Amino acid sequence: MKILVVCGAGASSTFVASKVRKVAGDRGLPVRVEAGSASQLESQLTDVDVVLVGAHLADHELDLRTRVAASGARMAFLPALAPAHLSGDVALDLALDAMGAAL
Repeated sequence: MKILVVCGAGASSTFVASKVRKVAGDRGLPVRVEAGSASQLESQLTDVDVVLVGAHLADHELDLRTRVAASGARMAFLPALAPAHLSGDVALDLALDAMGAAL
């Protein structure tokens, strides 16, 4: 499973992606996690199963859902927390829920 974490510029998503990577490793799950930005979304969607989107991009939900759906990936919004306070477990569970699977 490949997860793409997206924020506005890519900085917050890098931090969250690192947390998700660690939790997935701790759980022994075969997950690849990458960070990206909303402005470069299409170029980052190759082989992506789930896109986790920063809550601050909620105003762009329709546009983002349309762009993500065109790739066949699923999408979920992260909770409205600062990246430092967001649990990697919560973010990974959102991705797994979006896929409808628990690896």
